[in-house]
Amino acid sequence: GRMEAMDAFVVAQWVLRILLAVVFVAMGALHFVPRVRRGMEAMIPPGLRGTGIRSPRSLVIVSGVAEILGGIGLLAPWEPVRFAAGIGLIALLVAVFPANAYAARNPERFGPMAVPVAPRAVGQVVLGALVLLAAI
Repeated sequence: GRMEAMDAFVVAQWVLRILLAVVFVAMGALHFVPRVRRGMEAMIPPGLRGTGIRSPRSLVIVSGVAEILGGIGLLAPWEPVRFAAGIGLIALLVAVFPANAYAARNPERFGPMAVPVAPRAVGQVVLGALVLLAAI
Protein backbone atom coordinates (compact mmCIF):
# COMPACT_ATOMS: atom_id res chain seq x y z
CA GLY A 1 0.00 0.00 0.00
CA ARG A 2 0.90 3.57 0.56
CA MET A 3 3.37 2.89 3.39
CA GLU A 4 5.31 0.40 1.27
CA ALA A 5 5.53 2.97 -1.54
CA MET A 6 6.83 5.60 0.91
CA ASP A 7 9.34 3.13 2.34
CA ALA A 8 10.52 2.26 -1.18
CA PHE A 9 10.95 5.96 -1.99
CA VAL A 10 12.91 6.58 1.20
CA VAL A 11 15.20 3.62 0.46
CA ALA A 12 15.66 4.71 -3.18
CA GLN A 13 16.42 8.26 -2.04
CA TRP A 14 19.09 7.01 0.40
CA VAL A 15 20.65 4.83 -2.30
CA LEU A 16 20.69 7.86 -4.62
CA ARG A 17 22.28 10.02 -1.89
CA ILE A 18 25.00 7.45 -1.30
CA LEU A 19 25.72 7.02 -5.02
CA LEU A 20 25.85 10.77 -5.63
CA ALA A 21 28.00 11.30 -2.54
CA VAL A 22 30.49 8.70 -3.81
CA VAL A 23 30.51 10.28 -7.29
CA PHE A 24 31.00 13.85 -6.05
CA VAL A 25 33.62 12.94 -3.43
CA ALA A 26 35.54 10.88 -6.00
CA MET A 27 35.31 13.62 -8.64
CA GLY A 28 36.36 16.20 -6.07
CA ALA A 29 39.33 14.07 -5.04
CA LEU A 30 40.44 13.88 -8.70
CA HIS A 31 40.95 17.66 -8.56
CA PHE A 32 43.98 16.94 -6.36
CA VAL A 33 45.65 14.38 -8.65
CA PRO A 34 48.37 16.50 -10.33
CA ARG A 35 47.92 15.17 -13.89
CA VAL A 36 44.11 15.46 -13.74
CA ARG A 37 44.30 18.85 -12.04
CA ARG A 38 46.52 20.22 -14.81
CA GLY A 39 44.01 19.02 -17.41
CA MET A 40 41.19 20.73 -15.51
CA GLU A 41 43.24 23.92 -15.18
CA ALA A 42 43.71 23.95 -18.95
CA MET A 43 39.92 23.67 -19.44
CA ILE A 44 39.26 27.03 -17.77
CA PRO A 45 38.42 29.46 -20.58
CA PRO A 46 40.89 32.34 -21.09
CA GLY A 47 38.20 34.90 -20.22
CA LEU A 48 37.71 33.38 -16.76
CA ARG A 49 41.38 33.10 -15.88
CA GLY A 50 42.63 35.47 -13.25
CA THR A 51 45.16 35.66 -10.48
CA GLY A 52 44.99 34.75 -6.80
CA ILE A 53 41.69 33.05 -6.00
CA ARG A 54 40.73 33.27 -9.69
CA SER A 55 43.88 31.49 -10.89
CA PRO A 56 43.18 28.23 -12.72
CA ARG A 57 44.81 26.20 -9.94
CA SER A 58 42.75 27.95 -7.23
CA LEU A 59 39.53 27.49 -9.19
CA VAL A 60 40.20 23.78 -9.64
CA ILE A 61 41.09 23.33 -5.95
CA VAL A 62 38.07 25.32 -4.72
CA SER A 63 35.72 23.38 -7.01
CA GLY A 64 37.26 20.09 -5.84
CA VAL A 65 36.75 21.00 -2.19
CA ALA A 66 33.17 22.10 -2.99
CA GLU A 67 32.44 18.75 -4.68
CA ILE A 68 33.81 16.82 -1.70
CA LEU A 69 31.90 18.90 0.86
CA GLY A 70 28.72 18.80 -1.24
CA GLY A 71 28.94 15.03 -1.59
CA ILE A 72 29.42 14.60 2.15
CA GLY A 73 26.61 17.10 2.79
CA LEU A 74 24.16 14.93 0.84
CA LEU A 75 24.60 12.31 3.57
CA ALA A 76 23.79 14.67 6.45
CA PRO A 77 20.94 13.50 8.67
CA TRP A 78 19.46 17.03 8.74
CA GLU A 79 17.37 18.03 5.74
CA PRO A 80 18.48 21.72 5.78
CA VAL A 81 22.12 20.61 5.46
CA ARG A 82 21.29 18.14 2.67
CA PHE A 83 19.27 20.80 0.87
CA ALA A 84 22.08 23.38 1.17
CA ALA A 85 24.59 20.80 -0.10
CA GLY A 86 22.30 20.00 -3.04
CA ILE A 87 21.86 23.66 -3.96
CA GLY A 88 25.62 24.14 -3.69
CA LEU A 89 26.29 21.18 -5.98
CA ILE A 90 23.76 22.43 -8.53
CA ALA A 91 25.43 25.88 -8.44
CA LEU A 92 28.77 24.14 -8.94
CA LEU A 93 27.43 22.24 -11.98
CA VAL A 94 26.40 25.59 -13.47
CA ALA A 95 29.71 27.23 -12.53
CA VAL A 96 31.87 24.57 -14.21
CA PHE A 97 29.82 24.46 -17.41
CA PRO A 98 31.89 27.16 -19.20
CA ALA A 99 35.01 25.01 -18.70
CA ASN A 100 33.18 21.98 -20.09
CA ALA A 101 31.98 24.02 -23.08
CA TYR A 102 35.52 25.33 -23.68
CA ALA A 103 36.84 21.75 -23.67
CA ALA A 104 34.06 20.67 -26.05
CA ARG A 105 35.11 23.36 -28.53
CA ASN A 106 38.71 22.06 -28.42
CA PRO A 107 38.47 18.26 -28.74
CA GLU A 108 41.92 17.96 -30.29
CA ARG A 109 43.36 19.42 -27.08
CA PHE A 110 41.13 17.79 -24.45
CA GLY A 111 40.35 14.36 -25.92
CA PRO A 112 37.90 12.37 -23.74
CA MET A 113 37.20 15.42 -21.51
CA ALA A 114 35.78 17.21 -24.58
CA VAL A 115 32.20 15.94 -24.31
CA PRO A 116 30.03 17.76 -26.90
CA VAL A 117 28.06 20.67 -25.43
CA ALA A 118 24.50 19.35 -25.99
CA PRO A 119 25.00 15.93 -24.32
CA ARG A 120 27.03 17.59 -21.55
CA ALA A 121 24.24 20.11 -20.92
CA VAL A 122 21.60 17.37 -20.82
CA GLY A 123 23.81 15.34 -18.49
CA GLN A 124 24.33 18.32 -16.17
CA VAL A 125 20.57 18.99 -16.01
CA VAL A 126 19.82 15.33 -15.26
CA LEU A 127 22.56 15.24 -12.62
CA GLY A 128 21.20 18.46 -11.09
CA ALA A 129 17.69 16.97 -10.96
CA LEU A 130 19.03 13.82 -9.27
CA VAL A 131 20.93 15.97 -6.75
CA LEU A 132 17.76 17.90 -5.97
CA LEU A 133 15.77 14.67 -5.56
CA ALA A 134 18.45 13.32 -3.22
CA ALA A 135 18.69 16.55 -1.23
CA ILE A 136 15.01 16.99 -0.33
